[in-house]
Amino acid sequence: MHEREDAGQLTPSPGPDAASSSSEARRHAARRLLQAGIDNAALEARWLVEHLSSGSDAPASWTPAMAAALDEAVDRRLAGEPFWRILGEREFWGLPFRLSPATLEPRPDSETLIAAALDQLGARRQEPLRILDLGTGTGCLLVTLLRECPAASGIGIDLSSEACETARMNAALNGVAGRALLGVGSWTDGLDGRFDLIVSNPPYIPSADIATLDAVVRDHDPLLALDGGRDGLDPYRIFARTLPDRLADGGHVVLEIGAGQEEDVKAIMRGGGFIWRGSRSDLGGHPRALIFALH
Repeated sequence: MHEREDAGQLTPSPGPDAASSSSEARRHAARRLLQAGIDNAALEARWLVEHLSSGSDAPASWTPAMAAALDEAVDRRLAGEPFWRILGEREFWGLPFRLSPATLEPRPDSETLIAAALDQLGARRQEPLRILDLGTGTGCLLVTLLRECPAASGIGIDLSSEACETARMNAALNGVAGRALLGVGSWTDGLDGRFDLIVSNPPYIPSADIATLDAVVRDHDPLLALDGGRDGLDPYRIFARTLPDRLADGGHVVLEIGAGQEEDVKAIMRGGGFIWRGSRSDLGGHPRALIFALH
């Protein structure tokens, strides 16, 4: 039995299996999401239907298999699963990125790192730069930078082999697979050479705070990508110690940070010989990307 519509009076609401078109299915999905208090219910329903039907609204194109898939997707959403994980991909810097259980979702706040890095590169964006992305996840930082720097090549490192495989898929999806090397590793261990740009969105949540996170994050984002140690600053201590040997002359390090961590991270990186070159704020006005150099 499918839910009934409540809009002042109760009227039967056909389920997606009874819908004759993707438009009808979309309206039914939107009603279910709206009744459950989901924000942007109509938009989520439209994106789900478009994803399942490739944008076609011809009645003959809406199949029982699509109806079952839509019903399952809505059930997952009502159970609290994040919309983008159900869809299986999320846009970042205007580019599509596939997701997996081993990766964070690329989020708009992380685009601050891209903007900060490109500002530092300036006209050098056309040069054959070497880029390093530590904790690459979906590869969103590395892939986006390679798209913006057409002569550059880069390496993405992640402790998770599944994340590396997802990043390889995204490099191919966005046309930079020939310039991106994705490998399993722990930060810079085993890496040789120097890089003109080093970026990272490391785990920065204090271990004790993981249990207090919103369920959307706590239950669906990988712990490996969240837990930054006792105070959330362990990765930055590693960076301060290891990145001086990996940064090329004239190069920059751009790091994402969590709320309230700006001064601590600046102090840690200064302890490794870095000079703070500036900070960039995210969409909410909070410091999100810190820029460092050695000279």
